Amino acid sequence: MRDWRQRRRLSQLALAVDAEISQRHLSFVESGRSLPSRDMVLRLTEHLDVPLRERNAILVAAGFAPIYRDRPLDAPELAGARAVIERILDGHDPHPALAVDRHWTLLASNRAVGALLADVAGHLLEGPVNVLRISLHPEGLASRIVNFREWRSHVFKRLAHEIDVSADPRLAALLEELKTYPAPPEAGPRRPAPVEAGAIAVPLMLTSPAGPLSFLSTTTVFGTAVDVTLSEVTIEAFFPADAQTARAMAELAGQAGPPNV
Repeated sequence: MRDWRQRRRLSQLALAVDAEISQRHLSFVESGRSLPSRDMVLRLTEHLDVPLRERNAILVAAGFAPIYRDRPLDAPELAGARAVIERILDGHDPHPALAVDRHWTLLASNRAVGALLADVAGHLLEGPVNVLRISLHPEGLASRIVNFREWRSHVFKRLAHEIDVSADPRLAALLEELKTYPAPPEAGPRRPAPVEAGAIAVPLMLTSPAGPLSFLSTTTVFGTAVDVTLSEVTIEAFFPADAQTARAMAELAGQAGPPNV
């Protein structure tokens, strides 16, 4: 509990006030001098915004049974959620959209994603497919990302934030792996990317057979999920940043096969 409080950069007093308990009691809980009740564990982890998977671990450490179910995404109980994910992905055609888990492993994607990955090395598409690895790997999309250094910086910052929030060692290992990938020769020298006037987000800019592509991305999560697996699903949807990209994606999607799932 103390680790999570420090990770959230809260003092004992600040957390105690938020949770409406005494600082003395919180201190006893963190030091092990007082055994918290189940309700107290749930209250503190709620205020600390601890991920559901870790809340279960804290409950077990305190001597209680975990309360959040952890079912695979293909479980019958999650059929409704899978249907929602599929509708979002299919409805976003002809623009790319995909669903990933907490480690950026691809769970599902629409047809447009397949069109963009047509020339990615086969070994990157075998077994569990990691979306960030495909994005920055020399045999993935790296050589086609026009603003590679800017996009890589964006990926690194986002991943670092997720590591800070989740304390997930696999994400930390993934970040270290991505940092070893060389920039493609056409990426140019390392220098801060200029921020264009009127820019609202870092775009993903790609070359393609149908011409240059520029996307703005959005993220969707199940905000009220009480299932561990569902709480860790993220849908990444890419919208065309200009009319050229919209036209090109319509052309590319028409050449692609069925959705990749």
